[in-house]
Amino acid sequence: MYIHAFAFRWVEGTTEEQKKRAKREILALQGKIPGLLETHVGVNISPRGQGHEFGGVMKFTDKAALDAYFPHPVHQALGEWLMPLIQPLELDFDATSSTEEYKG
Repeated sequence: MYIHAFAFRWVEGTTEEQKKRAKREILALQGKIPGLLETHVGVNISPRGQGHEFGGVMKFTDKAALDAYFPHPVHQALGEWLMPLIQPLELDFDATSSTEEYKG
């Protein structure tokens, strides 16, 4: 299983409606991207967030599905309007779950 995690700092002037739209449209990727198993997003409540106000986690079946996500036309359309509004931090990793025996 592969995880794509992200955190956003909103650029100055980003409206509440734009933030709500980002949440809606990221969640709406579910069912449109092959191999995307789960999507979770929300407002960051951590005092250690270093200015990152919004974050999310996406779970993919495998690395091929994760790799296909970035150039997918639906993801690209989201990025066209969203990228000018954010300073993103992103992590992608092959995840070992606490429910699986460690394989490493």
